[in-house]
Amino acid sequence: MIIREFLLWVRTAPAAERADALAALARAYLHSGLDADDKEAAEAAMTVLLDDPSPLVRGALSGALASSPHAPRHILLALVGDQHEVAGPILRRSPLLLDSELIDAAARGDVRIEVAVAERRPLSRAVAAALGEVGSATAVLALLSNDSADLAQFTLSRIAERHGAEASVREALLDRSDITSTVRQRLARHLATELDGLLGATGWLNSERARAVTCEAVERTAVLLSHGGARKDVAELVEHLLEERELTPALLLRSLCAGGLELFEETLVRLSGVDRRRVAALCVDGPSAGFDALYRRAGLPDAALPAFRAALSVRKEAMVDDSPGARAQFSRRMLERVLTRYELDAPDESDHLMLMLRRFASEAARLEARAFAAAYTADAPGEHAA
Repeated sequence: MIIREFLLWVRTAPAAERADALAALARAYLHSGLDADDKEAAEAAMTVLLDDPSPLVRGALSGALASSPHAPRHILLALVGDQHEVAGPILRRSPLLLDSELIDAAARGDVRIEVAVAERRPLSRAVAAALGEVGSATAVLALLSNDSADLAQFTLSRIAERHGAEASVREALLDRSDITSTVRQRLARHLATELDGLLGATGWLNSERARAVTCEAVERTAVLLSHGGARKDVAELVEHLLEERELTPALLLRSLCAGGLELFEETLVRLSGVDRRRVAALCVDGPSAGFDALYRRAGLPDAALPAFRAALSVRKEAMVDDSPGARAQFSRRMLERVLTRYELDAPDESDHLMLMLRRFASEAARLEARAFAAAYTADAPGEHAA
């Protein structure tokens, strides 16, 4: 009888009053211990009001049922298909929704619905992967902010690929401690592309010089990521660089002259198919007929072999110091010595490898100077007020 009177009353009641009454009815259904007949009647009334013309009313029903494990499933699914103000609470909180239902909702193309799914706590790996694959940048940013989301590495990589050009997404990814060097390198490429466009648009550099600057920035990032990295991470980085056609002799030589063997060794393993231990032994031993054969088997250019031989020879004689600021000093001194040895084999002063090594040496000198200045001023007393 009470439900019958309720259904008659809602026909003429204002929307705000209908919303309050429907929320109260939903709470009674869930928590008041109605008998079977009254519970059935209440469920029927809620089902009828799914067609209420006011989103305020349907939203009130959604808010009342969202967190309950005892809400009628057919009502929840109808609310999930409603506009975002109505569907949002269910998508964020309902424990009854299946991953497939959440994925279907996210695939509707409504950014606000995507965000509601991304904010769900906890969020399963499957749903997170779907959002990484189809979600907007706004939804992906919400996903990255959800510390309960189960994010696989392939999802983070896909997000970097799809939305790495968005500064906010890029920053959120870089703030994470669980992204791989491959993802970081992909983000560096997006940043370099953005920088290239900025330099071209402002006219600060001509297009050729702008491309050179951004290419060098990407190379330096790859070198930094490879130094001291886990073998698996460096191997993944090599695969990524090969796929993007960014694994050049210049990059390998830059890495070697900066004191790191990881990237160079992993590249030789990948390209030559030779056992890793054998590759490592040949690189550590320095220039030899065995190294020359390995180098050629990897398909690296003969013209660059003298430069790599010089770098390995110098590296064998030097001790790499990984203390703060020391690597820049090591890199500069190593490059100077590599240049000295390579110049003996360079065909003339216009040799492109010699010019490249000179440019690397100039960069290393500037990095060393910056490190020196930072260390020199770190403990300096602040300026006294006048």
